[in-house]
Amino acid sequence: MSQMAIDQVLAQIRAMSSQVRLDAPKPVPLGGAQGAAAPVSGPSEFASILKQGINSVNQSEQRASALADAFSRGAPGVSLPQVVLQMEKASVSFQALTEVRNRLISAYTDIMNMQM
Repeated sequence: MSQMAIDQVLAQIRAMSSQVRLDAPKPVPLGGAQGAAAPVSGPSEFASILKQGINSVNQSEQRASALADAFSRGAPGVSLPQVVLQMEKASVSFQALTEVRNRLISAYTDIMNMQM
């Protein structure tokens, strides 16, 4: 496992996280804005970022699978280290996606268990 690959994945996660924080709507004071309409929003920015992340992981898995197939067929220019490296990249990105999913489920559970 390459430390550089892990650092790249962590940097991507941090960039996505900071982008979500910057785009988050600002809270409205409870007593302040009477008569102000609630903002109408389309698909959330978080959902689109999450979808991009899932698509990226899927593409990584597909590249790894295609490279492994090419190596098993004996395609010229495809070496075993390339295959192993691509498989590890796909594995790390999938593990990161799984961790994001686990944290989302945990946050959802915490919110649902809050007493009003």
